[in-house]
Amino acid sequence: MFTRGAATKALRYCNCAKTARSSTIRTTSRRHVSSTASSVPVPSSVAAKAHPWAGVTTQIDQVAPRFEIDASQIEIVDSPTAFYTTLKDKIKKAQKRIYLSTLYIGKTENELIDTIRDALQANPNLQVAILTDYLRGTREDPNPSCASLLVPLVAEFGDRVKVRMYHTPNLNGWKKEYMPKRINEGWGLQHMKLYGFDDEIMLSGANLSDDYFTNRLDRYHIFRSKELADFYHDIHDGVSEISYNLVPSDEHTAGFELQSPMHRGIPDPVFHPQRFKRHAKQLLEPLIRVRARQKIVPLEFDEDKTFVYPLAQFDILLGQPTAKSFMNYEFRNPTSTEKPVLTKLLAALAKDDALRKARWTFTAGYFNIDPDICAGLLEATPASKQLIQKGDHLEKPCTVITASPWANGFYGSSGISGMLPAAYTLLSRRFLRQVAKAGKEDAVQLKEWRKGTVGQPGGFTYHAKGIWITLPSQVNTQSEEEAGPSVTLVGSSNYTKRSYSLDLEVGALVVTADEELKRKLKAEVEWLEKDATVTTQDDLMKVERRVGARVRAALWLVERLGGAL
Repeated sequence: MFTRGAATKALRYCNCAKTARSSTIRTTSRRHVSSTASSVPVPSSVAAKAHPWAGVTTQIDQVAPRFEIDASQIEIVDSPTAFYTTLKDKIKKAQKRIYLSTLYIGKTENELIDTIRDALQANPNLQVAILTDYLRGTREDPNPSCASLLVPLVAEFGDRVKVRMYHTPNLNGWKKEYMPKRINEGWGLQHMKLYGFDDEIMLSGANLSDDYFTNRLDRYHIFRSKELADFYHDIHDGVSEISYNLVPSDEHTAGFELQSPMHRGIPDPVFHPQRFKRHAKQLLEPLIRVRARQKIVPLEFDEDKTFVYPLAQFDILLGQPTAKSFMNYEFRNPTSTEKPVLTKLLAALAKDDALRKARWTFTAGYFNIDPDICAGLLEATPASKQLIQKGDHLEKPCTVITASPWANGFYGSSGISGMLPAAYTLLSRRFLRQVAKAGKEDAVQLKEWRKGTVGQPGGFTYHAKGIWITLPSQVNTQSEEEAGPSVTLVGSSNYTKRSYSLDLEVGALVVTADEELKRKLKAEVEWLEKDATVTTQDDLMKVERRVGARVRAALWLVERLGGAL
């Protein structure tokens, strides 16, 4: 696919030092007293100390819905093949519902479709709902495509199978008429990855095609929680409601047609984009916003809790956050929830003394980080030059992991898409220059992930994205060292300007004090870092990493036309 990642404007002007436009964070520290059998007050000197994450979760409670679950209800899958095996197993065992939100299903994924068909035949009460992107799902039409692969399920099982395809309102008029396929996806996509089965939900960055099942590395978190599964199901249904409906048709060569949402009384995104966005905002915004009771009665985080905050980034439909000033204070009214929550989290790391020495790991397969988030990461970087032990060697405390050009999904592609690995090299180079400018060279390192070479036997591509935060050991009362990260963000977002302005993204922030879950998160990071190598500015300046003028010119053109890559 041509359009994942590299937002053009950031390619030309990427300035990670840009001040993040987040409201000032006031970290609150709340104390509580452990209950005792005696009515004698506990002296303040021995009162229980608030957990370091307590103030942060109180702030996040004002932005995103919170679910408290047991840490044992979270499972982390550790490979593409395990992802595929788990996916098929969950489909086979589903009794009530299956809902799959993905960018696309590979046009040759007949085994996956047969697994869904067998489940429907075995259980007459099972309902299946699939949501993909319109542009990506019909790219190959009239040749075999995602749409032509799915339409036989609709024909065979009728109302028990619902297939919808979201079309961005950003691609309309002459752009819709003349932009060629692969390039037209640069104006926005349905990029959510939600794989729900009865009362379980799997969050990932992986799509449903052969490479993601065999040799494209990603992340896969399963939450066994009916409340969470219901929450994400409502989001899936909400986006499906405003999307095109896939129906069988004998009049078309590929055997399908896509009915406009106008058939259900909803404005069409292509012909009435502004009306469509107003309708979408009314429908979707209530689904992703925090409940009123949660704001009034926040729940304090402590050593016994694991919180999950579902996050969504729908700015293309909901609009940009609004801000109002009152008596020299700025009050922001966020619409989407992912970027505001991540901004608050990073600001807390930078300003809260209890969190100031926390370590972070950030990864994105397509490294074109949003300038505000980049600035937040650098501000959240510990000032200490102390190295940390990783295996049998010492490393810097903060790490960025991204794909090597030889592990980039566009490596070796023909045409303009073949230029993208070089574009990411340029962005990585600029990031390291900004790290140096900020005086954080002793604390931040860049690693490039590579396992073989794309297109050759044994070659993998890298598609993982997320963030992990590990508290300094001195705040842990359980042991001398942290078992692993106590915070992670998992989901579909690539953390680019494009992700935050054009695409539909969904994920979750997990905050835990559970030692076993922290060990699992640590193992996940180590698994991703195993094939990653520290890369310096000198490495990126080598002849084979040189970036030509054609790369800059091609991406500049798309940005001038209102798209992003």
